[in-house]
Amino acid sequence: MVKQDLIERSAVRIFEKELRGGVKPGEIGVIISRKGLGKTSILVQIGIDKLLQGTGVVHVSFNQQADHIITWYENIFDELAKKKNLDKAGEVKNELVSKRILLNFNQDTVRTSQVIKTIKALMDSGIKLESVIIDGFDFSKAVPDAMQKMKEFAKEANLTVWYSANTEKTEKGVPDAIKAYENDIDVILYLEPLPDSITLRVIKEHDKTDYTTDLKLDVKSLLLAEK
Repeated sequence: MVKQDLIERSAVRIFEKELRGGVKPGEIGVIISRKGLGKTSILVQIGIDKLLQGTGVVHVSFNQQADHIITWYENIFDELAKKKNLDKAGEVKNELVSKRILLNFNQDTVRTSQVIKTIKALMDSGIKLESVIIDGFDFSKAVPDAMQKMKEFAKEANLTVWYSANTEKTEKGVPDAIKAYENDIDVILYLEPLPDSITLRVIKEHDKTDYTTDLKLDVKSLLLAEK
């Protein structure tokens, strides 16, 4: 399989279709669940898909060191390349790495405005970016206008932005932890563990709320399942 086939047959295409296009430029998506269910895996798969399409990606991590994020990208790319029998996998991987930027911050000392400032500086230096991934964000530590600032930046820079956050979800609707930021978030997904898989439930998708999807993660590989 060549790279273009990998893009066209990616499980991310199914993911986007289920979400009526997914998170578009100028929009924000958030994936929530308890720790260890596969949020980072989904974000990395989204990141790899964007990189395969030739667009630059910034992956910001608040809860893992950069070398751990690198390992995520390495392992998931290798799994996908093996699964799809990708031609010239080594060359493709090197091409992806050249377009990916990893940033590691401590949320106790770095605010959203500083993250935005850093990304703007990268773009001003000539780096072309279309996607921002912010992994391990703690909404309980966020300043009140954090999402508003990120939404304004996403629209201004024409970026897609995905967050992940550890949040227990027991009640129906948007969890209290992120309710104050809901107006600036376009898509909210919840990972729900089942005996043989992890399902993705939509809490919010633009004007729609609370519905189930056919989207699942394989419990062993944490890859998005293909239909």
